[in-house]
Formats: sequence, C-alpha cells, structure tokens
Amino acid sequence: MTGITVRCTYPSPLGDLLLVGVRETPDRVRLLAIHLPEERHPRAPDPPSAEDPAALQPARTALDAYFGGDLREFDLPLEPRGTPFQRLVWEEIARIPFGSTISYGELARRTGRPGAARAVGAAAGANPIPIVVPCHRVVGGGGALTGYAGGLDRKAWLLDHERRVTSR
Repeated sequence: MTGITVRCTYPSPLGDLLLVGVRETPDRVRLLAIHLPEERHPRAPDPPSAEDPAALQPARTALDAYFGGDLREFDLPLEPRGTPFQRLVWEEIARIPFGSTISYGELARRTGRPGAARAVGAAAGANPIPIVVPCHRVVGGGGALTGYAGGLDRKAWLLDHERRVTSR
C-alpha cells in the first residue's frame, strides 16, 4: 500500500496515544498503529509521517466513542503490518467480544495451533493497533493479567472499562 503517512496525538484516559495512518485518498486513511505511552516492547519504526489530526479524525471519533462507553466494536480501515502468522492472530483477537476475555491457550486453539500459546502471545505483543485490535482481552491461564505493551495497569483499566460499560 502506498500513500502519505500521517500521525497525531490523541489524549486518552490511558495517556497520550500516537495514532499513525496512511492516507490512501484525501478522505480515506487506514490506521497503521496506535502507540501507547511508555510502550515496553520496541516495534519497527513507523514510516516518516506528517502531523495531520484531521486525516485521523475517524479514528479519533471512534476512540472518543469507545472511551465514552458508546462503541463496542470498531469499524475502521486498518493496515496492521506483520507476518502472516501475526496477522492471523490479530484477526482472531479482533473477534473477541467486547467485555470478554480469552486465554493465550484458547487463542492458540482458535488460530489452529493449539500448542503455540507462546508464539501467539508474542504475536499479540506485536499487535500494532492495540485497543482497536483488542489484545488487552487476552489473558493468562485462570484470568491472570499478563503481558501488555502499555503495561498491566493500562490492560486492567481497559478490561475494567469494558466491564463497567457492559454492566450498565
């Protein structure tokens, strides 16, 4: 995919998020990445980009609705970049319903690789579009909070947020 790469900062309850997208046309941008504050795992660098909050307005609006409790499923054009295995894992993560969690072992089973929980965990950790591709919904065995690029406090906040919204 070619296009102009754009970015903007989005203030969220988790701290400032860096949104990165690629503009396909003047009014269509595919979301490439959401960088959480103080990410623990370095990712491949984003392509050079121009500051353009207007181009990323659909993502900003969707995040506003999600954090406001009015959006349970994102419908944004995405372009997560990764290996075929990573993309398979991310597609399966995107199917986890709002307010639900599954274990890494269950995610491995759903991807057709029941013995690959660690590889699935690594792929989940490389998810370039957290929140929208809700890797925070993947937990350790017995529901233990493990692994999240933005830190376990942010993972817990996201899960608590979704529980609060579903209990309304």
